[in-house]
Amino acid sequence: MGLFIIILLVIATVLLIRNMNKRLRRLPDSFDDGRDAARQAEIARLDADLARSEATPPAAARGAGPSTVEGDHADRQVTEPAVDQPAVDDRDRGDRA
Repeated sequence: MGLFIIILLVIATVLLIRNMNKRLRRLPDSFDDGRDAARQAEIARLDADLARSEATPPAAARGAGPSTVEGDHADRQVTEPAVDQPAVDDRDRGDRA
């Protein structure tokens, strides 16, 4: 009876290892960084805002008087997008254990 259980455990282990190897081969070499994708989206949004503001003629060209630097686009500052970051860095987990 003990030999039968050991053989079943060996067969199950071999099948699990084969399945795991197949799944690992399908994984890409590297994964995209979430912050990089968020940064690219922020750049695209800012480019769209800039194109929209350039398409609108300034107030001086419409004859409304001299233009001042008081507008939505002039007062904006480009900042890094807020990305949810874990409170604990995953690389440090091994050091604490």
